[in-house]
Amino acid sequence: MKSKFLAFLGSALLSASIATAGGYQVNLQGQKQIGMGHVGTGLVLDQSSIFFNPGALAHLRQNGIQLGVSALTSKIAYRSLSPGISEARTDNPMGTPFQAYASYGAEESPWRFGIGVYTPYGSTVNWGNYWQGRFGLNELSLQAIYIQPTVSYRISDRFGVGAGLIISTGSVNLQRSLPLQNAFGEEGHIELDGKSKTALGFNVGIYARPIDKLSLGLTYRSKVDATVEAGDVTFRIPGAAPVAAQFTATEFDATLPLPDNITLGIGFMPTERLTIGADIQRVGWGAYKTLRFDFNGIVGGQDHTEAQRNYKDSYIYRLGVQYKVNEMLTVRAGGYLDKTPVRSGYLTPETPDADSRSVSGGLTLALSEKIDLDLSFSYINKKERTDLSDKSSGVPGTYKAVAYIPGLAVNYKF
Repeated sequence: MKSKFLAFLGSALLSASIATAGGYQVNLQGQKQIGMGHVGTGLVLDQSSIFFNPGALAHLRQNGIQLGVSALTSKIAYRSLSPGISEARTDNPMGTPFQAYASYGAEESPWRFGIGVYTPYGSTVNWGNYWQGRFGLNELSLQAIYIQPTVSYRISDRFGVGAGLIISTGSVNLQRSLPLQNAFGEEGHIELDGKSKTALGFNVGIYARPIDKLSLGLTYRSKVDATVEAGDVTFRIPGAAPVAAQFTATEFDATLPLPDNITLGIGFMPTERLTIGADIQRVGWGAYKTLRFDFNGIVGGQDHTEAQRNYKDSYIYRLGVQYKVNEMLTVRAGGYLDKTPVRSGYLTPETPDADSRSVSGGLTLALSEKIDLDLSFSYINKKERTDLSDKSSGVPGTYKAVAYIPGLAVNYKF
């Protein structure tokens, strides 16, 4: 039982961190881009170029502030593989990831400076205390906040470069039942709560417009090591003292590599009103081979866990269109295919990942010369997936996940 418990724990901790980094990747870094399938690397749309391509920011030539928020509602369903079919559904609260950007540059200057604050990952998965996989997970709460000061330089009217410093922080709270029981049928419980140390990374980008109707962008976002030190470990242990003696840890440490990203984007403007964009993004999930977690005491009789993951690099393919109806109204539509990095045998209830398909739409209303309102809606449908979870010590079964994400942003130009 000890080895199975430790494998469950390592899987849960690892999956929590991967979800924070984007294993369950919901892209919400700009409302205009969300409406176009999250296309933006090869385009100059607004202040959110700070995230999508720092090299394009200097070509915006418009000072401004942008504040946006999305309302994320996700649902996950589970069905067991056993003859007596067991089913479960998550009861997840609504998440509210946000984005805030500001940039400034003198009118004739080739330089532009900006800062972005956004939550690229963060939500809650709540399976409850009574489902079949409760010894793998009850509830997982995640939050990540990125702060990105950025500088962009316009070399010419057709070429620009830029770079941003990524300052990352976050937190995780994970709760699960323990396969221990007293005479009254009460089960054990463990909770892990930790904050990651401030970690640094970088984002660089190149933007080019070789001809008036065509633009290109290339960005690279570095790997970041997220480290949790002295995270809290708390237990509720039913039964006799000899059992409790196997659970003495009060803190845990872990270092988790968050993968790098490289994205190529293309923009095509066949008319002054119509813009077509496409992005291809590679996510370096191959960095996840194995992770170790160390405790200041013992958990299930041992002082550490080590989990094999063997993830693979994955690709995201995006396509979007934008059409300017008139000076007041611009409409958008798009979609993407996000290939899962999770190999067969490694599926877990924390991130029951599968190939994701998304469709989206949006619009911009120009309320005045200085104020615009962006609206977007995205629907994400993960392919139903059945997995034995025999390599991750997860919960074998069939999983299906969907998400509904309306969003809005206010843009102030000055």
